[in-house]
Amino acid sequence: MHSSRLAFLLTLLTNYLTLNSHQFYICSIDGASLLLINFGVKLRQIQKDGFVIQIRKTKKATIYDLAELTGASASTVSSVLNGSWKKRRISVKLAEKITNVAVEQGFALNKQASVLRSEKSKIIGMIVPKYDNRYFGSIVEHFEKMARERGLFPIITCTRRNPALEVEAASTMLSYQIDWMISTGATDPDKITAMCSLAGVPSLNLDLPGTLAPSIISDNYSGAKELTHRILNNCQKRLGESKPLIFIGGRDSDHNTKERLRGFADAHKERGIDLNESNILACGYAPEKSENALIKYREKGYDNIAGLFVNSTISLEGVMRWMSASDYVGEKQLSMGCFDWDPFVALLGNDIEMVKQNVPAMLDAVFKIIDSGETDKHLIEIPPLFSNKSPDNE
Repeated sequence: MHSSRLAFLLTLLTNYLTLNSHQFYICSIDGASLLLINFGVKLRQIQKDGFVIQIRKTKKATIYDLAELTGASASTVSSVLNGSWKKRRISVKLAEKITNVAVEQGFALNKQASVLRSEKSKIIGMIVPKYDNRYFGSIVEHFEKMARERGLFPIITCTRRNPALEVEAASTMLSYQIDWMISTGATDPDKITAMCSLAGVPSLNLDLPGTLAPSIISDNYSGAKELTHRILNNCQKRLGESKPLIFIGGRDSDHNTKERLRGFADAHKERGIDLNESNILACGYAPEKSENALIKYREKGYDNIAGLFVNSTISLEGVMRWMSASDYVGEKQLSMGCFDWDPFVALLGNDIEMVKQNVPAMLDAVFKIIDSGETDKHLIEIPPLFSNKSPDNE
């Protein structure tokens, strides 16, 4: 590097650091290293006249750092972090940008939010992924009832398993100064927890777990293993032998489906039944996805289907359409079970096994945490219930 260019960039760097009160130790200018003072760990970049300067910072990020990084004013950043941004008509897009940068920078909230929140709003928020499902509908109903019994006003919104909608919903609820946030079935619960922490709001996770806040979920592994044994028992009675089942529905990337698949596999293993990877159809929850997955399965030449483990009643809708179109009706209906519950399924006949997630017990655990104010990270697994009990399955 020419000495004149180096001198120019060093002058630029020195002016920048002086103006912004940054201490420093090592920086990199177009690949050349300069030994300076007080080395830190956070990397920053300045771009000037096509040159990129990297700075390693020593000081923790402040509101003024976040303002500089996001191009917003310090007062705007403060409003977003303390949850009052909506009252100032700050856009959702800018609020999300500031929140994301704050999380990335490891911003440590000072006592400002706590002071601003010294008076409780008595508002409690919940996000849910679906309304058109008895399980989530029951969660919402119990949540609202138990919140009102405690003098709390519940705000509930559906985010359709959309990460962007989850962030938007969480940001909006925080702007209303909620006292608690309940993330139900969130795609990224830890991100919501981080947003709440920045605003000084406690949170917990329901249905799907996170790592940064208390989580209350069903015991998916034990429930799935027991359900698989029950379906295999029915296969044995109807076919005279137990054959490997097909697992249909859900996403193998989410915790609950992973645990159910583990229980499903272990039940087969305990019976000495070989299970092929082709029997796992974790195609998503939508009815059309489960229907299409089974159609493609048959098209590959797999005709000898012994029974089905269906991962939700949403998936079950598509399964029943496929069974009807494939003439698996009446006495030819396949043995199956569903990790979900709906009373009308009993009308389909042939003793369909169902797992009913224990929503009252799950919500009791949620409000026990809220009532106590304890926010230590831990996982609570609630055993599910079985709706079709028979002597053979006791």
